[in-house]
Amino acid sequence: MKITRPIYILLIAVNVLIAQAPNNLPDALMSISGQAIKRHLDFLGSDLFEGRGTGTTGGNLAAKYLAQELNKIGLEPVGSGGTYYQHIPMHGSTALNSSKLEVFTEGTSVVLELWSDYLLFKSGDQTFTPNPIPLVFVGYGINAPEFDYNDYQSIDAEGKIVVFLDGEPISDNDDYFNGAAPSIHSSPEAKQRTALSRGARGSILIPELKNDGNSDWQNLIREFKFENVTLAYSATGSLSLLINPKAAEKIFQKSGKSYSDILSMHDEMRMTSFDLSSSISFKGEFKRRDFIAPNVVGMIEGSDPELRNTYVLISAHYDHLGIGPAVKGDSIYNGVFDNAVGAAGLLEIARVVNSLDVKPKRSIVFLLLTGEEKGLLGSQYYVDHPIFPLYKTVANINVDGVALWDNFKSIVALGENYSTIQSFVYETADKFDLDVVPIPEQFMQLESFSRSDQISFANAGIPSVLIYEGPDYVNMTYQEGIEKLIFYSDSIYHTPFDDLNQHLNLEAAVQHLQIILDVAYSIADSETEPEWKPGSPFINARLRSIAERR
Repeated sequence: MKITRPIYILLIAVNVLIAQAPNNLPDALMSISGQAIKRHLDFLGSDLFEGRGTGTTGGNLAAKYLAQELNKIGLEPVGSGGTYYQHIPMHGSTALNSSKLEVFTEGTSVVLELWSDYLLFKSGDQTFTPNPIPLVFVGYGINAPEFDYNDYQSIDAEGKIVVFLDGEPISDNDDYFNGAAPSIHSSPEAKQRTALSRGARGSILIPELKNDGNSDWQNLIREFKFENVTLAYSATGSLSLLINPKAAEKIFQKSGKSYSDILSMHDEMRMTSFDLSSSISFKGEFKRRDFIAPNVVGMIEGSDPELRNTYVLISAHYDHLGIGPAVKGDSIYNGVFDNAVGAAGLLEIARVVNSLDVKPKRSIVFLLLTGEEKGLLGSQYYVDHPIFPLYKTVANINVDGVALWDNFKSIVALGENYSTIQSFVYETADKFDLDVVPIPEQFMQLESFSRSDQISFANAGIPSVLIYEGPDYVNMTYQEGIEKLIFYSDSIYHTPFDDLNQHLNLEAAVQHLQIILDVAYSIADSETEPEWKPGSPFINARLRSIAERR
């Protein structure tokens, strides 16, 4: 019998009054403890773990703490050699000030300075470009056939370094580059891929100017000061730079157009591509290291003799940025909201599920990932080296952030529209009297679904979702909620101020984890597994993993 919403909520309320171990889903939901979340958070978000940088002492200490907690909870260790660890070989590289970028223009040259004039998207030997390579300007660096737009149509980029602006054409039409919202084509990564597909040797991005005429260069410096980390087996990349808009004029000299002309072309929507009368060389020097960093993983076996051999994967990254450039005297980037709280929440979900008298039909794998901040490295390694077959992993519920400000009246489920996970999300929302809403326009990050570990699992064919609280808070107006989110994004996110000094609303965190657990448990206890919807970009990966029994 389907439990209707009023009865379901009544059962939860009754269980608040009954002091007993959880033996069913409503019990489990009500036994999620805000104090347990806080206990984990006080460790993981503390200065003791030094921001949990990938492959650092603090990151390794955090992994050890998580493994010990999984052991206390009683999860089965399914990592390497009967441990909770999946060991990942990685390579780290940090650019040194002695690196030399030189711009050549008609017999003259000028050396640009690392940090003040340019930054490296990726550092390492793959960026070495000892001989001058010609530059070409390619507008926004976009080829979008669906909008009949191609910055490369009249330019030959093969064997050259392409220069492009941040962003994309101005549009107030939702059917043309998504109107005011950014489209997939505006991401730097998409532009870099396009450049390489046109035969370019590398790329230079000019960051967008803010309304006051300045770029966000100081914040970019802070972001790119951190070590560049890759999987040890990653394919070699290419030279990829950001140039300070204040230094951009140096690459436009003698081209017949100035950088100011380019900005006017943008404002007037008449962008043009053209050859530049300049070339560049780059001789990088780097500090390098090779190291091992672990994912942490445990499992709760399902109760059904057949379905226990299929898996629901609940993931959360535990890493953050580590120690970096000091801001107001603080150099530890604790990452409490991003994502110490997600790791703490995953531990608490694991505890309550493992305490159930009867487990869900399918097995649940709890995966704490490293290297998310370095490019989703832990999740990418897992799908390259799966502990459990990908084709038997029926869903991924990723946890990247948990509500800590206020209880909420709606949820955002990134990726739910791609698969039938959507029906599980809506059933849960209905139980808890919540709306399912799109991500607010102010936060429509380009490729939103691709910004955390769920994309690695989706690309491997596993139906995936990331569930956030919506901006409709109980004790704040909608506008107040949006303003709080903007303030966090602009002033707290990826800074040393994402620490334990923030106000933490544990009741909101418990509500969020109840939603995540309800969705995950419902999938794990269902005889029907989620499927990709027709037209989803991830269907073929699923079919391939099934065919290969991988």
